[in-house]
Amino acid sequence: MAEKRDYYEVLGVSKSATPDEIKKAYRKLAMKYHPDVNKDPGAEDKFKEINEAYEVLSDEKKRASYDQFGHAGVDGQFGQGGFSGGFTDFGDLNDIFGSFFGGGFGGGQSRRQANSPRQGNDRVMQMRIDFMDAIFGKTETVSLEVDEPCKHCHGTGAESPSDVQTCPHCHGTGYVMTQQRSMFGVIQQQTVCPECHGTGKKVTRACHECHGKGYEHKRVKLDIKIPQGIQSGQQIRIPGKGERGQNGGPNGDLYIEIHVKPHSTFQRQGDDIYIKVPVSAIDVTIGTKIQVPTVYGDVELKIPEGTQPNTKFRLKGKGVKNRRGTQGDQYVEVEVEIPKRVSKKERELYEKIRNGQTESPFERFKKAFK
Repeated sequence: MAEKRDYYEVLGVSKSATPDEIKKAYRKLAMKYHPDVNKDPGAEDKFKEINEAYEVLSDEKKRASYDQFGHAGVDGQFGQGGFSGGFTDFGDLNDIFGSFFGGGFGGGQSRRQANSPRQGNDRVMQMRIDFMDAIFGKTETVSLEVDEPCKHCHGTGAESPSDVQTCPHCHGTGYVMTQQRSMFGVIQQQTVCPECHGTGKKVTRACHECHGKGYEHKRVKLDIKIPQGIQSGQQIRIPGKGERGQNGGPNGDLYIEIHVKPHSTFQRQGDDIYIKVPVSAIDVTIGTKIQVPTVYGDVELKIPEGTQPNTKFRLKGKGVKNRRGTQGDQYVEVEVEIPKRVSKKERELYEKIRNGQTESPFERFKKAFK
């Protein structure tokens, strides 16, 4: 029997992931490997593995047991197939996959889903920002188009609550039964009601603001606050600016994924900043003081005599200040530059230094072989 993979690895999240991050990762993978959509060999097994991982990590007690004891901490909680089928946060499977594919297992929605409000899907946008803006944070104004629930009818599409009636065609179920003759006999099929389009309701008088649509299409400007210390790949959540909901449900959320442009001098690793500075052979030999650039301005750095090439110096607290309030450091790497050409006067000085040496490094090297 194949060894089980780590549940965090299965969902592609870190061990410190929040419940919302776990839920988001699960929804994305479940949509990708759902058997009704993915017909590739192995997709069904992958789907079961994803569900098993989510059932453990979405449950606070099971997750704590798994974190402490690994798979041994949750063994026996699953059936012989490896998955017991519980979906604590989402409800039944039809609720989950109905929002993905317009239906649950087998392609049909449950009756409870058909006419109940459902939240819209989330949207993802990408934003490129400068290196320094990621260090110090900023407010960026973006313009986007969004469908927002009509303020007059609150998404119902009706002029008043009394103008919403139960659909007489499906009697509020959102579905009708149709029959079709075939060579195998009469096939009975449940389909979405053509009169109410699955809502189970019929509007007798349309809203004068949205003309029955239930939403208003707008172009809005949003001030996006980019927090200091943000890194590439991290997202900023804007509630209610995703795709519109259905049957009067709320909009989804907008997630803005940040991409930080590289800097010509500084390099960032986590909350630390790295920089390479060129110095002469004379400076590292006899020592010197230099003004080193940091993101907060120049800082004096003492180079002791005898400093070797590629030595790194730490400037405490000159790194990135993150949202937790802690701050990284800056590391300065010394790059010794050797001149390709020297003047006549410089050559004479170098000759005096060389002639004054009691023993060169190469001579000491050669003695090691004697």
